[in-house]
Amino acid sequence: MKVTKSEFIISAVSPSQYPEDALPEIALAGRSNVGKSSLINRLINRKNLARTSSTPGKTQQLNYYRINDALYFVDFPGYGYAKVSKTQRALFGQMMEKYLLEREELKLVMQMIDMRHPPTKDDIMMYEWLKHHGLPVCVVTTKMDKIPKTRRAKHAKVIRDAIGLHPEDSFVSFSSEEGLGKDELWAVISRYAGFTEEQPSIEE
Repeated sequence: MKVTKSEFIISAVSPSQYPEDALPEIALAGRSNVGKSSLINRLINRKNLARTSSTPGKTQQLNYYRINDALYFVDFPGYGYAKVSKTQRALFGQMMEKYLLEREELKLVMQMIDMRHPPTKDDIMMYEWLKHHGLPVCVVTTKMDKIPKTRRAKHAKVIRDAIGLHPEDSFVSFSSEEGLGKDELWAVISRYAGFTEEQPSIEE
């Protein structure tokens, strides 16, 4: 997909703030510091549209990014960050659950897992919750460039086995640093968003 336009739209905390233009939405979920912002920036060829932070737990809303006026990336708060209060975690959980279960425009959840480590309990619980509710998932393993090429397949298998990857779900290994997996991930996104090959690239 050739991205010719990308913009930050809103940090939403309730459904009343969600966009109303009915474009397909792709949600990004994962632990704090798994690399969601870096992945967005790499996919859209921008250095800092999605702000990266060395401070885990900074994203506390649903951040909407509109791509080519054709779809949205919806960046979720990172889960599993201990310094966020229990009250805040509960509020995040309610906001995310309401969105995931009720948002008609949601077409795919990209669950991001750090490829360097086995999935955490939070990663496994998140995947199981998504599958329990019948949501389409693409598991994206991040920071692939940090692992020697000869060990990447082994790390990927550990993650697939640990979460019990369903055969209908896509699995993409990704590096925001090197762009590895970018084309493959765009192909998955385009398929779930319902694009034809011509549709996503807007040249006007």
